[in-house]
Amino acid sequence: MSTPVKRTQWREELQHLRKDHGFSKKVLFNCCLVRRIITWVSPNSKDSVEDELELSAVRHRPEGLEQLESQTRFSRKELQILYRGFKNECPSGVVNEETFKEIYSQFFPQGDASTYAHFLFNAFDTDHNGSVSFEDFVMGLSILLRGTIQEKLNWAFNLYDINKDGYITKEEMLDIMKAIYDMMGKCTYPVLKEETPRQHVEIFFQKMDKNKDGVVTIDEFIDCCQNDENIMRSMHLFENVI
Repeated sequence: MSTPVKRTQWREELQHLRKDHGFSKKVLFNCCLVRRIITWVSPNSKDSVEDELELSAVRHRPEGLEQLESQTRFSRKELQILYRGFKNECPSGVVNEETFKEIYSQFFPQGDASTYAHFLFNAFDTDHNGSVSFEDFVMGLSILLRGTIQEKLNWAFNLYDINKDGYITKEEMLDIMKAIYDMMGKCTYPVLKEETPRQHVEIFFQKMDKNKDGVVTIDEFIDCCQNDENIMRSMHLFENVI
């Protein structure tokens, strides 16, 4: 548990991060995993990532800081702060699926977040080894927080493509949609009817599946999302439950 002193020091560090590196409060707290991780940020801001890696007995050690800087849209300072929180939350250096589910259950106590957390975990776990490393985390986070619309839509397509065969079926889209509604629980107003997810999927799928072959390709998905204001608004709502 963080002490009041640590929380105060973390807030000061976070304020400097927002001011110096362009993170808005909304962006920083847009991601449930970020909210959980940055609340554990250590006050020892002068420590470098390399120093921390030498001092901590983690099973998984991240790639070099310079490499992560070149592969993401985060600065050295931002990566240091994110890693500090990641290490405190996940001393082993990786997040497993159960931890992922625990994090989401805490932020959505009014519903059942386990299924959505499962799908989201698989989207972050890019090498499909059953764990999310710090590299996996910041690579995905860089896209979600600072990526282009194209990059975000590619990431979203990967989330909806549950079996990773390069296509989205109506069943896959429905599984994701139902998982989101299950997670939101009774906090929506007006309360959504049980058939609402299926109705939304029918509308979205008809628009996306332009050649009516029963699947949505990445090109169909991106083209439809970029040219449909309603779907783009839904995508922004989707970002708020990442």
